[in-house]
Amino acid sequence: MTERRLLLVNGPNLNLLGTREPDVYGTSTLADVVRIATDAAASRGFELRAVQSNHEGVLLDAIHDARADCSGIVINPGGLTHTSVVLRDALAGVDLPVAEVHISNVYERESFRHHSYVADVAAVHVIGEGVAGYSTAVRKLIDVIAGVAEG
Repeated sequence: MTERRLLLVNGPNLNLLGTREPDVYGTSTLADVVRIATDAAASRGFELRAVQSNHEGVLLDAIHDARADCSGIVINPGGLTHTSVVLRDALAGVDLPVAEVHISNVYERESFRHHSYVADVAAVHVIGEGVAGYSTAVRKLIDVIAGVAEG
């Protein structure tokens, strides 16, 4: 079953986009991010369901639920990128293609941000493109999905 739907997951503190460290993350809001990703998905005939939470378990439940009706996951795990083995395991466990996206270039920031627990389970990585990176991640993930479906 290949649904034409993606799950967009935004982790802790991303609800503060627009006001949180604008010199790092810009002034776009989470609503802007969801619109950008939704528009990119729609342009390729996909729907998008978005979830943001500051609670890891809520994100895990959303990822688990995606097995029922999504064909891929776009995720910005926020700080959980660098700390959460269980988030990584949830992504691996649902057996859906994953796109990891980060607004800032995490490799040009503090050294603790250089490691991603999500990286090895993600088929797509978009780092440091600002919120426009969500559009890139959606398009690249749909390309991966199309390749899997055709291959």
